Amino acid sequence: MGSIELITIAIALAMDAFAVAIATGVSLKCVSPRQTFRLAWHFGLFQALMPILGWFMGGTVSSYIEAYDHWIAFGLLAYIGYKMIREAFEDEEACQSDPTKGISLVVLSIATSIDALAVGFSLSMLGISVWWPSLVIGIVATLFTIVGLQFGKTAAKAHSIGKYAELVGGTVLICIGFKILWDHGAIAI
Repeated sequence: MGSIELITIAIALAMDAFAVAIATGVSLKCVSPRQTFRLAWHFGLFQALMPILGWFMGGTVSSYIEAYDHWIAFGLLAYIGYKMIREAFEDEEACQSDPTKGISLVVLSIATSIDALAVGFSLSMLGISVWWPSLVIGIVATLFTIVGLQFGKTAAKAHSIGKYAELVGGTVLICIGFKILWDHGAIAI
Protein backbone atom coordinates (compact mmCIF):
# COMPACT_ATOMS: atom_id res chain seq x y z
CA MET A 1 0.00 0.00 0.00
CA GLY A 2 1.41 3.36 -1.01
CA SER A 3 1.68 6.45 1.16
CA ILE A 4 -1.05 8.34 -0.71
CA GLU A 5 -3.52 5.46 -0.39
CA LEU A 6 -2.70 5.06 3.30
CA ILE A 7 -3.14 8.79 4.08
CA THR A 8 -6.39 8.85 2.08
CA ILE A 9 -7.75 5.89 4.05
CA ALA A 10 -6.60 7.42 7.35
CA ILE A 11 -8.29 10.75 6.55
CA ALA A 12 -11.49 9.04 5.43
CA LEU A 13 -11.60 7.02 8.66
CA ALA A 14 -10.83 10.12 10.75
CA MET A 15 -13.75 12.12 9.34
CA ASP A 16 -16.27 10.48 11.68
CA ALA A 17 -13.99 11.20 14.64
CA PHE A 18 -13.59 14.79 13.41
CA ALA A 19 -17.35 15.34 13.15
CA VAL A 20 -17.99 13.78 16.56
CA ALA A 21 -15.18 15.88 18.07
CA ILE A 22 -16.78 19.05 16.68
CA ALA A 23 -20.14 18.04 18.16
CA THR A 24 -18.44 17.24 21.47
CA GLY A 25 -16.65 20.61 21.52
CA VAL A 26 -19.96 22.35 20.87
CA SER A 27 -21.60 20.35 23.64
CA LEU A 28 -18.87 21.07 26.18
CA LYS A 29 -18.44 24.75 25.20
CA CYS A 30 -15.31 24.91 27.36
CA VAL A 31 -12.81 22.17 26.55
CA SER A 32 -9.98 21.50 28.98
CA PRO A 33 -6.62 20.02 27.97
CA ARG A 34 -7.57 16.92 29.98
CA GLN A 35 -10.81 16.48 27.99
CA THR A 36 -8.91 17.02 24.75
CA PHE A 37 -6.34 14.40 25.72
CA ARG A 38 -9.00 11.87 26.78
CA LEU A 39 -11.06 12.17 23.61
CA ALA A 40 -8.09 12.36 21.23
CA TRP A 41 -6.30 9.47 22.96
CA HIS A 42 -9.33 7.20 22.91
CA PHE A 43 -10.39 8.02 19.36
CA GLY A 44 -6.81 7.53 18.12
CA LEU A 45 -6.36 4.34 20.13
CA PHE A 46 -9.62 2.79 18.96
CA GLN A 47 -8.92 3.84 15.35
CA ALA A 48 -5.50 2.18 15.59
CA LEU A 49 -6.70 -1.00 17.33
CA MET A 50 -9.75 -1.73 15.19
CA PRO A 51 -7.76 -2.47 12.00
CA ILE A 52 -5.49 -4.75 14.03
CA LEU A 53 -8.53 -6.55 15.43
CA GLY A 54 -10.03 -6.80 11.95
CA TRP A 55 -6.74 -8.05 10.52
CA PHE A 56 -6.46 -10.83 13.10
CA MET A 57 -10.08 -11.78 12.66
CA GLY A 58 -9.50 -11.83 8.92
CA GLY A 59 -11.99 -13.88 7.03
CA THR A 60 -12.99 -16.06 9.97
CA VAL A 61 -15.76 -13.93 11.43
CA SER A 62 -15.93 -11.02 8.99
CA SER A 63 -19.05 -12.32 7.29
CA TYR A 64 -20.89 -12.47 10.62
CA ILE A 65 -19.90 -8.99 11.77
CA GLU A 66 -20.23 -7.32 8.36
CA ALA A 67 -23.93 -8.11 8.37
CA TYR A 68 -24.67 -5.81 11.29
CA ASP A 69 -21.63 -3.64 12.13
CA HIS A 70 -23.27 -0.64 10.50
CA TRP A 71 -26.34 -1.06 12.72
CA ILE A 72 -24.13 -1.07 15.81
CA ALA A 73 -22.40 2.14 14.71
CA PHE A 74 -25.77 3.74 13.90
CA GLY A 75 -27.26 2.78 17.26
CA LEU A 76 -24.30 4.15 19.20
CA LEU A 77 -24.20 7.44 17.28
CA ALA A 78 -27.98 7.86 17.43
CA TYR A 79 -27.93 7.34 21.20
CA ILE A 80 -25.25 9.97 21.81
CA GLY A 81 -26.86 12.33 19.27
CA TYR A 82 -30.22 11.98 21.01
CA LYS A 83 -28.60 12.78 24.35
CA MET A 84 -27.05 15.94 22.88
CA ILE A 85 -30.33 17.07 21.33
CA ARG A 86 -32.15 16.46 24.61
CA GLU A 87 -29.51 18.44 26.52
CA ALA A 88 -29.91 21.35 24.07
CA PHE A 89 -33.45 21.78 25.35
CA GLU A 90 -32.61 21.38 29.04
CA ASP A 91 -32.03 24.25 31.45
CA GLU A 92 -28.62 25.80 30.79
CA GLU A 93 -27.81 25.73 34.51
CA ALA A 94 -28.38 22.00 34.68
CA CYS A 95 -25.25 19.89 34.81
CA GLN A 96 -24.72 18.24 31.44
CA SER A 97 -22.81 15.03 31.02
CA ASP A 98 -19.24 15.10 29.80
CA PRO A 99 -18.93 12.92 26.67
CA THR A 100 -15.18 12.60 27.28
CA LYS A 101 -15.80 10.43 30.34
CA GLY A 102 -17.22 7.04 31.16
CA ILE A 103 -19.49 5.03 28.94
CA SER A 104 -20.11 7.92 26.53
CA LEU A 105 -16.39 8.01 25.72
CA VAL A 106 -16.28 4.27 25.06
CA VAL A 107 -19.48 4.36 22.98
CA LEU A 108 -18.21 7.25 20.85
CA SER A 109 -14.80 5.58 20.44
CA ILE A 110 -16.37 2.36 19.19
CA ALA A 111 -18.91 4.11 16.97
CA THR A 112 -16.30 6.25 15.24
CA SER A 113 -13.85 3.40 14.71
CA ILE A 114 -16.04 0.54 13.57
CA ASP A 115 -15.26 1.28 9.90
CA ALA A 116 -11.57 0.77 10.71
CA LEU A 117 -12.42 -2.85 11.52
CA ALA A 118 -13.39 -3.36 7.87
CA VAL A 119 -10.07 -1.83 6.79
CA GLY A 120 -8.31 -4.44 8.92
CA PHE A 121 -10.35 -7.20 7.25
CA SER A 122 -9.37 -5.83 3.84
CA LEU A 123 -5.69 -5.63 4.72
CA SER A 124 -5.82 -9.22 5.92
CA MET A 125 -7.46 -10.39 2.68
CA LEU A 126 -4.81 -8.53 0.65
CA GLY A 127 -1.97 -9.96 2.72
CA ILE A 128 -0.75 -6.49 3.77
CA SER A 129 0.87 -5.98 7.16
CA VAL A 130 -1.42 -4.04 9.49
CA TRP A 131 1.09 -2.42 11.85
CA TRP A 132 2.17 0.67 9.90
CA PRO A 133 -1.33 1.45 8.54
CA SER A 134 -2.80 1.14 12.04
CA LEU A 135 -0.25 3.56 13.46
CA VAL A 136 -0.92 6.11 10.72
CA ILE A 137 -4.70 5.72 11.08
CA GLY A 138 -4.45 6.24 14.85
CA ILE A 139 -2.24 9.32 14.57
CA VAL A 140 -4.45 10.95 11.93
CA ALA A 141 -7.58 10.26 14.00
CA THR A 142 -5.90 11.76 17.08
CA LEU A 143 -4.94 14.93 15.22
CA PHE A 144 -8.38 15.31 13.60
CA THR A 145 -10.03 14.86 17.00
CA ILE A 146 -7.92 17.62 18.56
CA VAL A 147 -8.70 20.00 15.71
CA GLY A 148 -12.40 19.08 15.75
CA LEU A 149 -12.71 19.68 19.49
CA GLN A 150 -11.10 23.09 19.19
CA PHE A 151 -13.30 23.99 16.23
CA GLY A 152 -16.43 22.91 18.13
CA LYS A 153 -15.36 24.84 21.23
CA THR A 154 -14.85 27.97 19.15
CA ALA A 155 -18.22 27.57 17.44
CA ALA A 156 -19.99 27.11 20.79
CA LYS A 157 -18.60 30.37 22.17
CA ALA A 158 -20.72 32.43 19.81
CA HIS A 159 -23.80 33.30 21.87
CA SER A 160 -26.05 33.43 18.85
CA ILE A 161 -25.61 29.72 18.19
CA GLY A 162 -25.42 28.40 21.78
CA LYS A 163 -28.23 25.84 22.07
CA TYR A 164 -28.61 25.57 18.33
CA ALA A 165 -25.01 24.42 17.99
CA GLU A 166 -25.64 21.57 20.41
CA LEU A 167 -28.85 20.71 18.59
CA VAL A 168 -26.95 20.69 15.28
CA GLY A 169 -24.14 18.65 16.84
CA GLY A 170 -26.55 15.94 17.98
CA THR A 171 -28.27 15.97 14.61
CA VAL A 172 -24.89 15.60 12.87
CA LEU A 173 -24.13 12.48 14.94
CA ILE A 174 -27.45 10.94 13.97
CA CYS A 175 -26.85 11.87 10.32
CA ILE A 176 -23.41 10.21 10.44
CA GLY A 177 -25.18 7.10 11.71
CA PHE A 178 -27.63 7.24 8.79
CA LYS A 179 -24.71 7.80 6.37
CA ILE A 180 -23.08 4.62 7.69
CA LEU A 181 -26.33 2.73 7.06
CA TRP A 182 -26.55 4.26 3.56
CA ASP A 183 -22.93 3.38 2.74
CA HIS A 184 -23.53 -0.23 3.78
CA GLY A 185 -26.73 -0.46 1.71
CA ALA A 186 -28.92 -0.96 4.78
CA ILE A 187 -31.23 1.89 3.72
CA ALA A 188 -32.10 3.29 0.33
CA ILE A 189 -34.35 6.05 -0.86
